[in-house]
Amino acid sequence: MSQVASKLAPHVPARVFEKLHALSKNEQELAAMLEDPQVLTDHKRVRDASIKRAALTPVVSGYREFAALEKEIADLEQAVTENKDPEFVALAKAELPALKGRAATLIQEVLSRLVTTDDRRVGSVMLEVRAGTGGDEASLWARDLIDMYQRYASKRGWSFEPLEVTPEEGVGGIRSAVINVKGDGVWSELAFEAGVHSVKRVPATEAQGRIHTSTATVATLPEPEEVDLKIDWANDVEEFATRAQGPGGQNVNKVETAWQIHHKPTGIIIKMMEAKSQQQNRERARRLLMAKLYEAEQRRQHAERSAARKGQIGTGDRSEKIRTYRWKEGIVADERLPGQYSLRDLMAGDMDDLFRDLLTQETQKRLAEL
Repeated sequence: MSQVASKLAPHVPARVFEKLHALSKNEQELAAMLEDPQVLTDHKRVRDASIKRAALTPVVSGYREFAALEKEIADLEQAVTENKDPEFVALAKAELPALKGRAATLIQEVLSRLVTTDDRRVGSVMLEVRAGTGGDEASLWARDLIDMYQRYASKRGWSFEPLEVTPEEGVGGIRSAVINVKGDGVWSELAFEAGVHSVKRVPATEAQGRIHTSTATVATLPEPEEVDLKIDWANDVEEFATRAQGPGGQNVNKVETAWQIHHKPTGIIIKMMEAKSQQQNRERARRLLMAKLYEAEQRRQHAERSAARKGQIGTGDRSEKIRTYRWKEGIVADERLPGQYSLRDLMAGDMDDLFRDLLTQETQKRLAEL
């Protein structure tokens, strides 16, 4: 951190500038990777690298512009003290306030982007939705939430792939579902959805028109790259093929296309059976296991750093109610925000205003912690 930078942004710790420099270097490496002919033939690597670079570009471009302003200001200040031409010195002095003002504004914009950069680098999440209290109505509510997220994913251009769905056959609801959602900004937004979603409405099964309260629980797990986790597949994981089962446990096919995984150290058991092939179900089950283990490790680290990182999104207790959807009034109230939102808009997938307000609030919290 130079003397000029310390004067332009005295409130910014040196470690923040070190982080910005490291991100700038990382962005250059990703740019070079995306020009490598060997990488360009691998669509998955291109997609992953592109998402990471897209997350870095806004903060890195701002940082580089600040660095250029820093150099320009340093040159002008040197000219003011060393140049013998009074007219040139006067021009330099007149220009400096505007440049310093621009630099101060720019570094604040960079900091706002910086505190959400790591979130935006995660381009794939596992979205788990489970019916809570409320019987059949809770399963209908879980289905409605899934439809809401699918509509929003479509508007954002994200992929939306159901990996595991357990229907409630009698009423057409969904007891539980795991969905893989991929795209730019998917974690920075959907991480806010982790928690209990409560709905107050007259259930379809209610004959007397009474309003009931039902709940569904949403969990958002960032899907890590394979290099992020070290799993001893040979010794710690027991996995085998099995037959897919329908409601009540009856087998729905005669071929063992489903795949079950048991992670012995944690006791996590995953059974995947949505895909038609054993290979696809095996790959999906492994991905979900990795996401669950990654989240468990993140939560462990968060507990150790809770004093310094209090309030980080995606790491709060999921048992806490985060939002209430009031059908009669046509409004949605988020427990973390002061205002209310249109029920019709949210259920139609128009969630931009809600996520913008949540992101603004979260950014302010993180800036206060720098």
